Amino acid sequence: MSHHRSLDLDPYTSPRAFYGSELRREREAAGYSQGQLGERAFCSGSYIGQFEAATRRPQPDLSQLFDGIFGTGEHFQRLCRLARKSKHASYFADAAELEKQAKTICEYAPMLVPGLLQTEAYARVLVSAAQRFEPEVIVEELVRTRLRRQTVLTGPTAPVLWAVLHEAVLRVRVASASVMAEQLVGIAETVRNNRRVMVQVLPFDAGADAFLNSTTINMTFVDGPPVAYTESAYTGQLIEETPLVAQYQRAYDLTKAASLSPEASLSLIESVAKDYANQ
Repeated sequence: MSHHRSLDLDPYTSPRAFYGSELRREREAAGYSQGQLGERAFCSGSYIGQFEAATRRPQPDLSQLFDGIFGTGEHFQRLCRLARKSKHASYFADAAELEKQAKTICEYAPMLVPGLLQTEAYARVLVSAAQRFEPEVIVEELVRTRLRRQTVLTGPTAPVLWAVLHEAVLRVRVASASVMAEQLVGIAETVRNNRRVMVQVLPFDAGADAFLNSTTINMTFVDGPPVAYTESAYTGQLIEETPLVAQYQRAYDLTKAASLSPEASLSLIESVAKDYANQ
């Protein structure tokens, strides 16, 4: 039963669950196993299983393939649009879903503290600046959504989070001195209290060794291929092509190698926090 978790899934709990049950219904009617359907749709059987069990968000390109394979017109494409509605920005929604299932999350932050490590006050400053013309209620909802993401770091299936912060993240004042101090102390406390969180700082003098220049997240999973996600202002991209994901992973490894050790990084974070607190 284990990889057919979809069998006891109520199809009416969410559009995604309905998509999964429809996919299973069409697949079984066509007489395909998950592996056989995977072969026709150029993905693995376990990936098909994740759609059927509603653990993965449906993908537009695969939905189009499913419609072609089953001769279902645009049935899966329409269900896909419904199932992909999310509280997160559309470009980040897939990455936010994958975060919950990741075994490891490796993030490089060139300028801003990663969302998983942000304090409420720091998050509010960023969201408020990015959504300059939106009403307060939208800003608050976005802040709550961002902070809810952090629950992924606690609990029995929490991933290992390895974050590399460029020194600019510490030194560039995107908020008041007191908010910056609280934020950096918050990172240090998370590192000290959560053995699954590792933070390194890439110093200004690391030079060209580290050539990642935008926010980059690499994720691995227990069953499923690794992915990368890269983001700049108001846009982001989930990358699933194996060679490109591997290239991002190598870039990340080089960036880690050019960074201060975890201990030296923690000392620097705490020392900059003190500077802010004394201002």
